[in-house]
Amino acid sequence: MTALALTALALTLAALPALLFLRNVKLFRPPPPVEPGPPLRVSVLIPARNEERSIGTAVESVLDSVGVELEVVVLDDHSTDRTAEVVREIAERDPWVRLESAPPLPEGWCGKQWACHTLSKHARHPVLTFLDADVRLAPLALARMHGFLWSSGAALVSGFPRQETGTLFEKLVIPLINWLLVCYLPIGRMRSSLQPGLGAGCGQWFMTTRDAYEKAGGHEAVKASLHDGIKLPRAYRTAGMMTDICDATDLAVCRMYHSAGQVWNGLAKNAREGMASPALIGVWTILLFGGHVLPFLLVRPPWRWSLPFTTDAILVVAVALSYLTRIGCTVLYRGSWLGAVFHPIGVAVLLVIQWYALLRSLIGKPVGWKGRVHPTRPVHQSRPDRPSP
Repeated sequence: MTALALTALALTLAALPALLFLRNVKLFRPPPPVEPGPPLRVSVLIPARNEERSIGTAVESVLDSVGVELEVVVLDDHSTDRTAEVVREIAERDPWVRLESAPPLPEGWCGKQWACHTLSKHARHPVLTFLDADVRLAPLALARMHGFLWSSGAALVSGFPRQETGTLFEKLVIPLINWLLVCYLPIGRMRSSLQPGLGAGCGQWFMTTRDAYEKAGGHEAVKASLHDGIKLPRAYRTAGMMTDICDATDLAVCRMYHSAGQVWNGLAKNAREGMASPALIGVWTILLFGGHVLPFLLVRPPWRWSLPFTTDAILVVAVALSYLTRIGCTVLYRGSWLGAVFHPIGVAVLLVIQWYALLRSLIGKPVGWKGRVHPTRPVHQSRPDRPSP
């Protein structure tokens, strides 16, 4: 491939996500304002395994909710720290909080999916919200998400919280969650099609009705999955029900990880069901490396330019487009500016994690998380997320 052709490819791969970004930022919006009406009845279901650092703050934030009649059910999933004690202390002074204990994990189930399935059996209200233990909600978050559930016409909705970061590794990689969403998911097509492959969500926060949850098969339909953010919406779509997503930057905040090791292992554990699948990793590598790493490797400083400036000018445009999408996401979703500055490095690190996850799977290395070891190849499920015929 000639230098000019390679440069043109880099520009194309940077321009396509930039165009989709411009379209998606108009579609990926916060939930509507709360409308006056009777209190809404919502069960907030929180699976918790070794979450003593965050569970208290998460539960207290839910209890500060307004405009909803709620219950908070926390499932202690065989924690070895003070998770249960923290929740028990809150439950003793607040009747809306209940602590339940997880039954033994059955064969063929992922721990989180089993915990969510178990929680659904304890819920008493008609609307279910599944919330990760490291998510903190704003007072109007539940009411506004409930409004989005009804106004969207979807059976399952998901909010993408603001991702809080601390360490350098977090700042490099974690903000890419929203960036990937608005640059590579055709949200307009997602809302007009029931195709399972277009299903997307954030496993940190889901809301649905009990009836829809049971019709879709709930978490039992994705029991072996490590990535309910993708798999649960696709199970709903396979069952013939629409799903949708919204920007929850102002409604929720989450700090997923607290170290480079947690970021690496946390993203690697579910990568195999997303970007790191054998069918997709080559495509993602071309899209991300070609559009957001290659231009930075090829571009030369201005004092080394030579006539004609065609190649250099194309590369500068490609670099600018790549940076503009990341800067746009940083402003809109309050991401890390340090991560934005080192955007190509973050993208490269993300790709390395995906290849690491795939290679571990190919050599049969198990995936470990929070003291549990998960199989590298998902157990066959009765309701796979295949596109409808």
